[in-house]
Amino acid sequence: MPVWDNYLTVVEASRRLKVHPETVKRLCRLGDLPANKIHNTWLINRDVLDNFAGTYNPNRGARKRLIK
Repeated sequence: MPVWDNYLTVVEASRRLKVHPETVKRLCRLGDLPANKIHNTWLINRDVLDNFAGTYNPNRGARKRLIK
């Protein structure tokens, strides 16, 4: 079993979390989702993603509009 089989790309992780790939990149960049960046590619450990997915609550459209 190659070492890379236990890692997912941003696109694969976004499909599992049902969010946009840019959201996964932002989570990685901010450190909310632990990942390794190799050159220009984020690699996310499958076990880490499974644990994260169990606690992640995507606040879709969380921007609040100001009511005047």
